[in-house]
Amino acid sequence: MKIVANNGHAVDKPVARSEQPTIEKAGGAAAAVLGTANAELESRVLGPAQDALAALPEIDQAKVDALREALARGEIGFDADRLARLIQRFHGAGQ
Repeated sequence: MKIVANNGHAVDKPVARSEQPTIEKAGGAAAAVLGTANAELESRVLGPAQDALAALPEIDQAKVDALREALARGEIGFDADRLARLIQRFHGAGQ
């Protein structure tokens, strides 16, 4: 971000995070403006991604069916003990 000094010359100076405007630092109407601006930005940026995600099926049934068939034909190995160990490790059990 460029900051213009009093003498009119541009100075490259990074703005510290603590100096950046936030809703918490703003009072009254300023907080409302920042809140609205943030909400509009999030809506514009995240809106299309949220819409695309909402349009996806929760479960890809075709993929589930293909995996089931591959398991039944023996094309994919399944080790229940290994899966159990991985679940325990992930959840911190057995430490």
